[in-house]
Parts: sequence; structure tokens; C-alpha cells
Amino acid sequence: MLGTMQNLFVRFAHFVSSWAGTSYAFVAAVSILSLWIVTGPVFHFSTTWQLFINTITTIVTFLMVFIIQNTQNRDTKAVHLKLDELIRAMKGARNKYLNAEELVDEELENLHIEFKKLADKYARELELRRKR
Repeated sequence: MLGTMQNLFVRFAHFVSSWAGTSYAFVAAVSILSLWIVTGPVFHFSTTWQLFINTITTIVTFLMVFIIQNTQNRDTKAVHLKLDELIRAMKGARNKYLNAEELVDEELENLHIEFKKLADKYARELELRRKR
């Protein structure tokens, strides 16, 4: 039961996040806001009229946080798996970095500094080769 519900949520989240990033979603949002603004004089810009749009936008925002986070988590996991496969497939690659996302911040920062130094070194070497 839980697996089925989770799969249903994943499919729903993927659909909603894919749709929410389209121009159709933007046009729909602008249309709803325009309709709300146009109805302002009809409802005399009442507190209820203002509360309506505030409530709707709060609910949509609250739910979209979970949908977007789910989609982002899945995308991040997929990218990590793809990168892990590339690291495993390359001769000479340092396999100790396969699970770099599991390192603490200090270890990540040390790795970042190490790779930055390597990148700078290779950039200097390339520059020297170009000058020859």
C-alpha cells in the first residue's frame, strides 16, 4: 500500500512540477490574478476578497514546496548515480569520491580547495602550452 501511494505521489509530483514550469502555468496564474483583480470592485475590495487570494496562494505555495523538493531530490539522486557510474568506468579515477555527497561540510570544503588547486595548476599548464 505504501509503495503504491509513494509511486502515485512521485508520478503526481513529476507531472505537477513539469507542468508548473510551462508557459501555460504562468498564463493560468496571471489569468487567475487578473480575474481576482477585476472582481475587486464587485466585492468592494473587501477583506474576504483579499483573504481569498491570500489563502489560495498560501495553500498552493505550501503544497508546491513538497512537490518541488521531491522532484529535486529525485533529480539530484539520478545525477549522483550517473556521475558515480562515470567515475567507476574511468581508469585512474579516485573511487573514494563516489559518495562525496555523504561527506561533512568541512571535508567537502577541503575537497573543493584541492580540486580548485588542481584546476588552477592545469590552467597554468595549458596557458604555457598555448604560448609556445
